[in-house]
Amino acid sequence: MGKIICFISDEFADFEITLALHKIRNVGKKEVLTVAYSDKAIVSESGLTYRPDLIFHEAMALNDIEGLLIPGGPIRNQQQELTDFIIKLDQEGKMIAAICNGPQYLGRAGLLHHRRFTTSCSVESINQLHVEDPFPRDNYVDKRVVRDGHVLTAKGRAFVDFSFEIFDYLGIYANANEKRELFRDIMDR
Repeated sequence: MGKIICFISDEFADFEITLALHKIRNVGKKEVLTVAYSDKAIVSESGLTYRPDLIFHEAMALNDIEGLLIPGGPIRNQQQELTDFIIKLDQEGKMIAAICNGPQYLGRAGLLHHRRFTTSCSVESINQLHVEDPFPRDNYVDKRVVRDGHVLTAKGRAFVDFSFEIFDYLGIYANANEKRELFRDIMDR
């Protein structure tokens, strides 16, 4: 069984990844593990408390990772161990999926310098925060979800579309009708 790793940090936007993780685990039958900088409890944007399954040196030792999910949250500094983990998975061609402000970590790791991407974080937001823009804006695409090879990015409000792009990438639904019915049920279309 392959593992999907989800990076969590203080005030991460847990709502952006719950649908994806629920279906990855229960339909795709993949193991879902959380990773963080330390083993301390983390409080999400919604106020729920999470305890990470792994810290980065443990995640780096795994050999059956299929992908990494990075939810949105505040614009933050990035520790080298996250950058190293992202680069390792990129070099292995593993799925790397980031939503909302989550692509900031991919930008700082250099993954977006040669890929199309999207994000909820505007140039204006970065300017208001008085921080260095982590995004190579020439590669920005104003779409809800952008898939460029094994790297998937999405705007925060597109968390359903993002989930379905992940399902497609991982082949979670072998039956297209079942996937289509779930989308209709969720979106009421």
